[in-house]
Amino acid sequence: MTFSIAELFAQQSEQKFALHEQYLNNQMVRVLKTIGYDKNYKTAKGQYLYDDQGQEYLDLLSGFGVFAVGRNHPTVIQALQETMALELPNLVQMDVSLLSGLLAEKILKTLPDNLSKMFFCNSGTEAVEAAIKFARYTTKRTKILHCEHSFHGLTLGSLSLNGEKIFREGFGPLLPECIAIPFNDLEALETELSSMDVAAFIVEPIQGKGVNVPDDNYLPEVERLCKQYGTLFVADEIQTGIGRTGEFWAIEHWQVQPDMVLMAKALSGGFIPVGAVAMTKKVMDTVFNRMDRAVVHGSTFAKNNLAMAAGLATLEVIADEKLVANSAKIGAEILQQLNNMQGQNQFFKEARGKGLMLAIEFQEPKKLTLKTAWKILEAANPGLFCQMVTIPLFKQQHILTQVAGHGMNVIKLLPPLNINSSDQENIVQSFATTIAATHKVTGSILNLGKTLAIHALKNKLS
Repeated sequence: MTFSIAELFAQQSEQKFALHEQYLNNQMVRVLKTIGYDKNYKTAKGQYLYDDQGQEYLDLLSGFGVFAVGRNHPTVIQALQETMALELPNLVQMDVSLLSGLLAEKILKTLPDNLSKMFFCNSGTEAVEAAIKFARYTTKRTKILHCEHSFHGLTLGSLSLNGEKIFREGFGPLLPECIAIPFNDLEALETELSSMDVAAFIVEPIQGKGVNVPDDNYLPEVERLCKQYGTLFVADEIQTGIGRTGEFWAIEHWQVQPDMVLMAKALSGGFIPVGAVAMTKKVMDTVFNRMDRAVVHGSTFAKNNLAMAAGLATLEVIADEKLVANSAKIGAEILQQLNNMQGQNQFFKEARGKGLMLAIEFQEPKKLTLKTAWKILEAANPGLFCQMVTIPLFKQQHILTQVAGHGMNVIKLLPPLNINSSDQENIVQSFATTIAATHKVTGSILNLGKTLAIHALKNKLS
């Protein structure tokens, strides 16, 4: 009998939640069912998801930024199919591959001139782990600086640079000599760098958790200070890179030249995981400085042909469809239109971001009845108000969004870079309608808030 994935989907698709409850993370199933996100998606194309009822959803998560070119892009699919049909020798290990060389060349052409070498891995967190090792070996120092509220991954080394307590709690002891400083605080940075024992400062150009945008002078001064004190400046572009912020790399907004740039997510085209570290020749030549050190760091599946083909095809789509320019244009228009709500809605504080990495932040209102509802939700779980927006957006407007981090009243938008003017209008109008509805603290809105608060309190007690 011929093995068929299509038959498995046809026969077993209704079992996905039961399978996860029994064999995988049942808490994730509880979350999805509690907030009404337990849908059976059947197909996906571009910026849209379709469930088993044929309902279309506008995806503003894009797999946490993975689907920059949209889902199931035909160019990427064709590249992968062609690569498999060629029956190429893959992962020979005692060899070097053509496709990884071509992808390295293509990526480096988009980066500052000081970056001339590439290291490939399988994910963003692996890229961070590599950067930690490379920085320590290159500088012969051990301390690594990162920012409060940062997110760099969930393996042990990258977790040690993670500014979110909920991810770190209970997994210690973590990597020693990893020091957190406030984001966008040059004085705090120089205080730590002046000890002359910091190997690297790893920073997101725009923080993913909260979409925090630095002052215009921050990253240029980071570059200057790192050079002054002999510390490597590492830009984590795993989420911000490859067109997300309206430039190919977010560092282009500030014209800085890091010693390393980390990437992953969008480079995969949404199919084959791939991560990478771009670095100076000095870093590469210091770490891999002798023939017997040629294999001191690597990864079994890094540079596999399918991942490299996906990366090459993705970069081709980004260029051909002018998605970086589209990100800049559509993102700026959405930002301006959302901020027109300031003063019209008491819960709405501001929208911020660059390109199609956007956030909407909410605040405690002044009106007594609204303030009371806010305090009830905040007492149950800080940041719970956001679910009063994201859940109706999903159920009524069929738009998939996420909160920007734990304990914050911020919703984050990371749509595919190919969204169009019709999607833009839908996003702005849907948020306006949904946020306006939160001002009615009676009926279904109040009931939703109570339900969420009860679940939050139960979770605290369990």
